[in-house]
Amino acid sequence: CFLIFYIYNMASGRVFYHKEYWKFALKFNIPLIPHYLSMTVLNSADRIMISNMVGDNEAGIYNLAYQVSMVMTMFNTALMQTIEPWLYKKIKEHRIKDMANVAYPTFVAIAVLNILLIAFAPEIIALFAPVEYTDAIWVIPPIAMSAYFMFAYTFFAVFEFYFSKTKFISVATMVGAVLNVILNYILIDKFGYIAAGYTTLLCYIIYAICHYICMKKICKNYLKNQNPYSTKVLMIITICFILIGFVCLVTYTNVWIRYALIIVITLSGILQRKKVMAFAKELMSLRK
Repeated sequence: CFLIFYIYNMASGRVFYHKEYWKFALKFNIPLIPHYLSMTVLNSADRIMISNMVGDNEAGIYNLAYQVSMVMTMFNTALMQTIEPWLYKKIKEHRIKDMANVAYPTFVAIAVLNILLIAFAPEIIALFAPVEYTDAIWVIPPIAMSAYFMFAYTFFAVFEFYFSKTKFISVATMVGAVLNVILNYILIDKFGYIAAGYTTLLCYIIYAICHYICMKKICKNYLKNQNPYSTKVLMIITICFILIGFVCLVTYTNVWIRYALIIVITLSGILQRKKVMAFAKELMSLRK
């Protein structure tokens, strides 16, 4: 089916080679090959290494936790498809200060959703898997937190893509991938397969930080040193998210404390419902 459309487009265009287009495409995309290969390593190295170093049963438990945690990436992708074109538009107009008005509430929303996933991890695992997979709950928190940093990176990487700094993207991703393999090799052998969840989290934190540094460099060179986001605000949101996530993890051994925490989070959302609705309306307006 795709071949038919390809042949049709090639026949309609009647031009196979255009030096300027080919030069730009190759210069832009070739540096991205290591980036996407490194992303594959980041996403799969831990499971392969657990299988080889510990066993297939442990790899299966880890994989279940990973798949449950990565459900959030579908929501992340859908949300970014709405926001990303607007971000590029703001960069083009050199109105990057406007980005923070959407970025901060978005980060908070993603953080809250991931916290809810972490909080309900025992019930989710009990629903989707037999009792033998109960230990998967201890892997969900770090992997779910990783999903937050995977989402945050996009807000920084748009600057690298817009200004065709794809080499920066590849270097940042390769750093995360290489570090992930090294840490997995050291820590899985010493602490067991659950350690892979924390190496993944650490590597995605470093991954996001590297892209943030690249973004700052691009803003300095191309946007008169304007900064779209406040480092302090991002740190506050992120640190609060991580702390609450680990608090939820600690409550796995006491269901009453965990439910009390869930109620507090839910009530906070209800009390802030006006701000939530205003943010949802703002997101919808980005499509216009």
